[in-house]
Amino acid sequence: MRQIGIVVFPGFQILDLVAASIFEVANQAGGEPAYQVRMLSEHGGSVCSSSGVRIETERFESPVFDTVIVTGAMQVAPSTPGLLKFLNEVLTASRRTASICTGAYILAEAGILDGRRATTHWAYARDLQRQFPKVKMDEDRIFIVDGSVWTSAGMTACIDLCLALVESDLGAEVSRTVAKKMVVYHRRTGGQSQFSAMLELEPKSDRIQTALSYAKNHLSENLSVEQLADAANLSPRQFSRAFRVETGQSPAKAVETLRVEAARSMIEAGRHSMELVATQTGFADTERMRRAFIRTFGQPPQAIKRAARLHNAM
Repeated sequence: MRQIGIVVFPGFQILDLVAASIFEVANQAGGEPAYQVRMLSEHGGSVCSSSGVRIETERFESPVFDTVIVTGAMQVAPSTPGLLKFLNEVLTASRRTASICTGAYILAEAGILDGRRATTHWAYARDLQRQFPKVKMDEDRIFIVDGSVWTSAGMTACIDLCLALVESDLGAEVSRTVAKKMVVYHRRTGGQSQFSAMLELEPKSDRIQTALSYAKNHLSENLSVEQLADAANLSPRQFSRAFRVETGQSPAKAVETLRVEAARSMIEAGRHSMELVATQTGFADTERMRRAFIRTFGQPPQAIKRAARLHNAM
């Protein structure tokens, strides 16, 4: 049976403990128990989360586990020497070491992420990179696997991380069954963006939201201001003014953002040619798509495709 150690500390984020539920449901879905989950802390006993909920833990002893997962916290603080020492022992003694959300700070502080690709919650990624410049930080990934070290984005991305761990161990069918029983989408790919253009735009009125939803569902069309204004039941002039006030962008820029997001998702899925992606997302040709990708991501679609292939090969 695979031993899973989940490391907590005073002030840890309670949501990260959903990781334990993934392995619990996997034990049911796989037909026989495959995992034993143990809660760990430096001194053992009761440990209080940032929400005030306490859990009982075992103190650090043997570092030999199948997988050790480090939780994150709402407030990042320096780690104790005992925690860092234990994690360095885990790195060599256990099969996998993982972090959830800002738990990546702890792995970085221990030196475990030096020279490795990693991710964390998007709001903390640049600060982590500044503090630990040896880390190859990618702030826009759901989770990243680099050798035996796994890191995930923030909050509910721990579900994607743990479903991926289960899939690696027990296969895709068991992972899908776990996701279904937990009433969540089957895990997002590690390369999927943490961001959503629809969420970033944050329209305040139903009319502008309707126009954006229309655009997202008709990306292959021309999507003129007149067409979007009609969807919003406004005149083109009223629509353009209201759109900029609510989103801070012009309609044309917002449509390009939606197209780039959709194109990136298709490219990372790896099942479509660049020509088909450009056509279906409304770029008309690959050169226009390439220019839009460089404006948005600072790199062409081919680079994103190569990165996705590399990730999937790991």
